[in-house]
Amino acid sequence: MTVFDTPLRSGHFIAGRYIDGEGAIEVGSPSTGAALGAIACADADVVDRAVQAARAALVSSGWAGRAPRERVRAMHAWADLIDAEAATIARLEAVCSSRPQAEARVGDVVTSAEQIRFFAEFADKEAGTLVPTSDAAFGFIDDAPYGVIGAITPWNFPLNMAAWKLGAALAAGNAVVIKPSEMTPWTTLYVAELSVRVGIPEGLINVVMGDGPVTGAAITGHPGIDKVSFTGSTRAGAAIMENIARTGIKPMTLELGGKSPMVVFADCDLDHTADCIARGILPNAGQFCVAGSRVIVQDSIAEALADRLKDRFARVVPTDTLADTPGFSPIISDKQLRRIDGIVQAAVGQGGELLCGGGAFDRAGAFYKPTLIAGVTETSPAVTEEIFGPVATFQTFATEDEAMQLAGHPTYGLCAGLFTRDVGRALRLTRRLEAGTVWVNRYGRTRDHILPTGGWKASGLGKDLGREAYHGNRRTKSVLIDL
Repeated sequence: MTVFDTPLRSGHFIAGRYIDGEGAIEVGSPSTGAALGAIACADADVVDRAVQAARAALVSSGWAGRAPRERVRAMHAWADLIDAEAATIARLEAVCSSRPQAEARVGDVVTSAEQIRFFAEFADKEAGTLVPTSDAAFGFIDDAPYGVIGAITPWNFPLNMAAWKLGAALAAGNAVVIKPSEMTPWTTLYVAELSVRVGIPEGLINVVMGDGPVTGAAITGHPGIDKVSFTGSTRAGAAIMENIARTGIKPMTLELGGKSPMVVFADCDLDHTADCIARGILPNAGQFCVAGSRVIVQDSIAEALADRLKDRFARVVPTDTLADTPGFSPIISDKQLRRIDGIVQAAVGQGGELLCGGGAFDRAGAFYKPTLIAGVTETSPAVTEEIFGPVATFQTFATEDEAMQLAGHPTYGLCAGLFTRDVGRALRLTRRLEAGTVWVNRYGRTRDHILPTGGWKASGLGKDLGREAYHGNRRTKSVLIDL
């Protein structure tokens, strides 16, 4: 099948060429429910072929040993072509994902190209370190690429997640075998093709289609994969850790689930705060790991904030992802929509109060109404579980200590939001919040790619973005020479 003039391929991209594969996994449109076609599921033999291609490309191209500015120029050219192909990439992103074409074209595509340029610039600016020793010795810490990175990306932001991982890995001198989600495979294939068009050596980026239990397990367990980088659920991250431990020890970066609190004090700018909270749960229909899904508000302003949120939640307009104008995203699948609704109904059954939403929109496609649930306890499934939908809980507090108790989560520690005009309180509480990222009087990532992202607790290991992500794709060696 094609999207306009662009083919939706079923096979893999290995050593710079498309490899045919028999369609085994159905792919559909969440906005319409229409079937789009089927993709292959790479088994261990196909994954091994991709790993061997990556290893051979590193040797034949000398990519890691090239003058750093050569890597920089090649990656900038790749980013430039991604920008030039924005319309095609946005259509590929929108056809099977929850990302609206109109948003992807000016947001996801542009940001992904920026991220590739950002990482490229580390190639000739970061190096080993000379360390102090006695005058009779010379000591330094050298660093080098790992070799072949195995990357696995999720379905919620397919292009951006691929750019995070590919950009850092290639800039650091590695080759990559990457598996996109089986629900959203096509943008990753296309940007890999674009890399070859601009002269990045064939085989440095290899894309294998498939699911987690077969293809993902083959990647993480392959002895020729030197490091694993994964973004997805905590449950899947735990399975990857188990597979790596069973098949051979290797380093990993895991960006996993979240259940992030937004803590709101009475001295906040109420309208600004309501806008931030809405932006923290409504984009992509709440299908992003940093979603601010727990609103925790000081009791004196709870009613006023709830009214503002209900108003903002009611404004959304469900829209087909291939529409020319942006709109409210669909849930990725009917199965996921049913899971979301099941958690909402369970919370209501345990005493929760629906302030708004609850249930699907009455239209074609998997669209779920923005939902706000009050009257929940700390054990409610809406509070404990990562819902991955446009659903937020609403809890109240009187004191700072009560706020921090509610903000804590036994499992997750990815992000947190804090809204107050009191600078002292903001600095004090950012230290108490158990999260890898804390936003104050705002919520959500910017295009400041220098800020790393990653979680505490079961929300992950290691960092994506930032200087940390570049260094996470290189390993160090200590050297001491007697003079």
